Amino acid sequence: MTGDEAVTGAGLDLPGRLHDLDERLRDLGSVLIAFSGGADSAFLLAAAVRALGPERVAAATAVSPSLPPEELARAGEFAAGLGVAHHTPRTDEMSRPGYVANGTDRCLHCKTELLSVLLPLAGELGLAAVATGTNADDVLDRFRPGIRAAARLGAVTPLSAAGLTKSQIRAVSRTWGLVTADKPAAACLSSRVAYGIPISVERLTRVGRAETALRAALAEAGLPVGNVRVRDLGDTARVEVDQELVGELTRRPGPLAAVTGFDRVTLDPRGFRSGSMNEALRPRPAGSADEAR
Repeated sequence: MTGDEAVTGAGLDLPGRLHDLDERLRDLGSVLIAFSGGADSAFLLAAAVRALGPERVAAATAVSPSLPPEELARAGEFAAGLGVAHHTPRTDEMSRPGYVANGTDRCLHCKTELLSVLLPLAGELGLAAVATGTNADDVLDRFRPGIRAAARLGAVTPLSAAGLTKSQIRAVSRTWGLVTADKPAAACLSSRVAYGIPISVERLTRVGRAETALRAALAEAGLPVGNVRVRDLGDTARVEVDQELVGELTRRPGPLAAVTGFDRVTLDPRGFRSGSMNEALRPRPAGSADEAR
């Protein structure tokens, strides 16, 4: 299958959406990409370079305790490969009480802090806009207060505006040869902490260290894994891995010993689910067993 055939096969309207994205980026004239290093923001950065050239595009990866150190290094390598200037401004989410409190609006406070840093940076660099990697699937999730905050503050979202979904972004990323095409989701470390448990540098460090150690232990045990999460429930760590590995890790739980710093470590039998911390927030269907009780 050729690259063009792969792109067409990913969705009948995909060529039109890519054209729309290209035009939206060209209309911006210049742009600073909020670059986490994930599949979406990496694709957006590559698309911006294609539309505008590297001299009118810059990437910014916010540095804070919620960012795993290895993600920063990978983001820098990716930006360098595109010939794009990579900025690493520091953000101070911990100075925002709403973020530390870790309520269901935590992402609102996080995005507000991020844009309070990136918007002035774009101005200093002479860039016309700040763009995030929000895709068309993201805007359908009602548990995304950060998306609304970013829009209110003036960030643009070319991927969602062009109607590009996560699967389409991954498909095109493959045809473009982007190393991030199949990269597992990598949300910030604060998303691992159960709502209502205050965020602290120590807690984020503990989660980040546990995930890194667990991933290494799984590899050493010959259990290749894509998605790994250590959910911080307070004294308990709930581990999520790809569903196909749950059975094997249940039979061979040795790698779970790599997760330290918690009183108890459990394996979630349902496997990895992006945004699983939001499950308790979703209304239960009428007539469900729990509702009946």
